[in-house]
Amino acid sequence: MADKKADLAGPGIGDYAELDKILPQDYTSLLSPRQTQLAIYAAKDYIEENLCRELNLIRVTVPLIVDVQSGVNDMLDRDGSRTPIQFHISNDYDKNPIDAQVVQAATKWKRMALKQFGMKPGEGLVTDMRAIRKDYFLDHDHSVYVDQWDWELAITEEQRNLRLLKEVVEKIWKVIKGAEIHVQKMFPQLKTDKYPDLPDELTFIHAEEILERYHELPRKQRETEIAKELGAMFIYGIGWVLMDGYPHEMRAADYDDWVTETKSEDGRIMHGLNGDILVWNPVTKRRHELTSMGIRVDANSLKKQLELSGQLDFLNFPYHKAIIDNQIPLSIGGGIGQSRTFMILMKKAHIGEVSATVWPKVLKDMCKKKNIHVIE
Repeated sequence: MADKKADLAGPGIGDYAELDKILPQDYTSLLSPRQTQLAIYAAKDYIEENLCRELNLIRVTVPLIVDVQSGVNDMLDRDGSRTPIQFHISNDYDKNPIDAQVVQAATKWKRMALKQFGMKPGEGLVTDMRAIRKDYFLDHDHSVYVDQWDWELAITEEQRNLRLLKEVVEKIWKVIKGAEIHVQKMFPQLKTDKYPDLPDELTFIHAEEILERYHELPRKQRETEIAKELGAMFIYGIGWVLMDGYPHEMRAADYDDWVTETKSEDGRIMHGLNGDILVWNPVTKRRHELTSMGIRVDANSLKKQLELSGQLDFLNFPYHKAIIDNQIPLSIGGGIGQSRTFMILMKKAHIGEVSATVWPKVLKDMCKKKNIHVIE
């Protein structure tokens, strides 16, 4: 069970010898570096425009840094393993200073922004979010630099259910599939028998159901096996403790709702109004996460989740008080990884082929030997 416990948080493979085995031995990019840039921005424009159309969103600006005292930075999980970069702004000779953090995601900020921009149920926003996550292990699909379409949609109390969650997920999948078709029209070489396209349909499956199929495997291996079988799926119910005594993955207690009871199709009591879209990556032959999302906590689920996580002191932050006092809209939201999505659409082996950031020499040398062009 030790492997299961170690697999709950810290993303990344965690070992460069293992990564060397995972990266393909016979790789040739289907696009040149220049063509890749053209395809990236074609896909980016398509996805942003169609997300706005499908979900009734508008594009808004998003902060790169936030005030520590606001409590709106995303802690990503609840075990404290990933912390934000923090710095002091002396401002006015330290008479009016600010302690600031670089965002790890805009999850909480977006929900506050719904109120700031006067969003009513059925209206929402999408951001071109940039973040730094310094505690990641840098491998083929994890980078210190993170780019996401962070989106948020205001909803009503009656819409806080699995039906709405699935409806929204299907709309997002429609946009991603449309982007695939769009870039393949520009670059027909992306349609190849060597690397199959994404499935037309997305399969919905609860984390408990995956555990039942692969009881002895840790999470990432379970996800890889089920992704290989299904091609594309939405795993929901992530954060609640499953039958083996562990959650599918650690989730922060103050954004997605992972405690609310739901029912499976065969009538069993389950939990969670959140989840991830994962696909099979035919290049790396592994699981590949595209988005994490969910219906956000209300006052009741926030209190329960903070209590279960031993973080009730968070209720002193302005963001958390706003939820308890019903001062900000109920919502559903998520973050769609931009570079992760570009990797899949362009059949890339490494996220560094579509994203300019820093990499250790060991990884750059490894990629060079395997004919993988990492942007520097």
